[in-house]
Amino acid sequence: MFRLPCCLAALAAATAFAQPPAAPKKPVTDVYHGVQVTDDYRWLENYSDPAVRAWSDAGNKYARKYLDSLPMRATFAAELKRLADHPTLRYFRLTARQGVLFAVKAQPPAEQPMLVTMKSADQPDSERVLVDPNRLDPTGGTSMDFYVPSTDAKYVAASLAKGGSESGDVHVYEVATGKEIGAPIPRVNGGTAGGSVAWNSDSTGFYYTRYPRSGERPAADLDFYQQVYFHRLGTDTKQDQYSIGKEFPRIAEIQLRASDDGRYILASMANGDGGEFAHYLLGPSGQWHQIARLSDEISSVKFSPDGDLYMLSHLNASKGKILKASIAKPLVSDAQIAVAEGKSTIAGFEPAANVLYIEDQTGGPSQIRVFDKAGKPMGTVPILPVSAIYQMTRSNGDELLFQNASFLEPPAWFRYDPSVKNVARTALFETSAADFSDAEVVRDFAISKDGTRVPINIIRKKGAKLDATNPVLLTGYGGYNVSLQPVFSVQNRPLLDHGVVIAIANLRGGGEYGEAWHKAGMLTKKQNVFDDFAACAHYLIDHKYTTPSKLAIEGGSNGGLLMGAELTQHPDLFGAVVSHVGIYDMLRVELQPNGAFNVTEFGTVKEDDQFRALYAYSPYHHVVDGTNYPPVLFLTGDNDPRVDPLNSRKMVARLQASGTKRLVLLRTSGNSGHGIGTALSERIAEQADVLAFLFACWGL
Repeated sequence: MFRLPCCLAALAAATAFAQPPAAPKKPVTDVYHGVQVTDDYRWLENYSDPAVRAWSDAGNKYARKYLDSLPMRATFAAELKRLADHPTLRYFRLTARQGVLFAVKAQPPAEQPMLVTMKSADQPDSERVLVDPNRLDPTGGTSMDFYVPSTDAKYVAASLAKGGSESGDVHVYEVATGKEIGAPIPRVNGGTAGGSVAWNSDSTGFYYTRYPRSGERPAADLDFYQQVYFHRLGTDTKQDQYSIGKEFPRIAEIQLRASDDGRYILASMANGDGGEFAHYLLGPSGQWHQIARLSDEISSVKFSPDGDLYMLSHLNASKGKILKASIAKPLVSDAQIAVAEGKSTIAGFEPAANVLYIEDQTGGPSQIRVFDKAGKPMGTVPILPVSAIYQMTRSNGDELLFQNASFLEPPAWFRYDPSVKNVARTALFETSAADFSDAEVVRDFAISKDGTRVPINIIRKKGAKLDATNPVLLTGYGGYNVSLQPVFSVQNRPLLDHGVVIAIANLRGGGEYGEAWHKAGMLTKKQNVFDDFAACAHYLIDHKYTTPSKLAIEGGSNGGLLMGAELTQHPDLFGAVVSHVGIYDMLRVELQPNGAFNVTEFGTVKEDDQFRALYAYSPYHHVVDGTNYPPVLFLTGDNDPRVDPLNSRKMVARLQASGTKRLVLLRTSGNSGHGIGTALSERIAEQADVLAFLFACWGL
């Protein structure tokens, strides 16, 4: 049977539809450090303009008509729903308090996860639902940002938001009855600076992060200037007292943590998203004291059960070292080295009663090391091969609960007892309708433009032939010190079933090899990230996995920026591009609320060298007329608080005006945001659209 070449089938199908709505050019010129930059689609930034909404809606209808016409779309939707509806339970974000285990539980086909309690990880039959967003909102539009139990486990504070907005109000529930206590506290969580809560010692109240309320600051500042207030149960939130934060920068992001007895409160303040932190401690005296400055390079501080402080330091230690300080002398200058820097990158740690657990990054996969209180190594905890640790939490005494998963094995919670060095799977494990016993993971290295070895993880069916005929999907991220760890995904099953090879690149800008790896892919060195990804693409071609026409790429958020850069820098290297909630106009992003927080990661146009670096790779500014770009599917959400959808609108308009003969689609969801808190049915619909688009481009 004759089959059109890869991507030509999709192009042929598209000709049956009217052309997407044209966006008129309305040029505006800015001058940056003597450089004139013309922006033809500035007008698409204003979503309150009816003309912008009309253009966006028309583009979405065009994308919808095309995607719904694809014969595989309905098949994928049904298959993904079947896989999701498999009677499995997933538990995450575990917290132990006073003999009560709290957990967030996902139970398909429920649209949203719920908060439950149980006696232990081995007694799920004792489970009781405490907060169920599905009952609060049957549409699936309400999600839980976070929860924090009180020190005595009598209450829990939970942040609830709507429509993927991440704009969360904190509700307080009585654990014994599930009854809500008092009125919600507004504007505790947000998509810019996040949010958190820390209870006091007698559970009569809690400290919480607070965004400015209407009238307190100009409208442009309502997503900034996060501060800490104290709320006493049973009182009006208008009586809540300011605690700390007025002296913090505009882009402060505050995370709160309480000691086990609640007598001490820790406030960790991030200076935007670039990885700079300062830390403050509140003790029984009622006074806050700064214990670590930005220049001390302390990324995380935690309490041990006995009240000592453990700190993860990167000062003269790119891969991290652990410091220990007495609660009586908590300054970082008084801290002693508990665990020196080693060959692996310290990604996290968990102090227990008599031991210290350290989670390492080893270039993507994880490992857990154990040390005694004197810093003596006690070996490693056995985990799955080429796998990730999603969370570690203290259980009883020195016992550790940790969640482990790999590319091929679904997540499960395990218990580790250091006294007998025994690992046992608990009753909290996920089963899956997708079996990957016929697949394997190959881990290798691509060589980037400057000679750097870049890890690449390849998921393929056993016996896959390296004859350059495989359709391949390559993904990456490369930013914010975020490591791309092994993730179990049922969405990989339909891909493997049709002979698709899946590749995941561990790029600079992430945290896979420490802070030096992160810094090599940020600010003026961001181009290294794009070079690393291109090297991984060439690896797949050079090793006969595929050819450019069958190589598709996918990424989201900062990974969406990656997609835009690869699309414009290497238009002939890929056969299809899928970009979720991406940043594309790097010269205007800092003017958007969350974009201001990104300045410490990306840079600012106010600095000459940083402007020139941003302008050199900004995808929106490097679309070249007359270039035949590969087919692209852009996805965004109306309620995105992290990356304004204006980025996608402007990028799509510019690409459509370039003269490319291939598809440029913009899928806009009206009931989601950046992807956090998206309802299950919407996630399935999005995944079905992506798979149908890719398969059409591959000619499968």
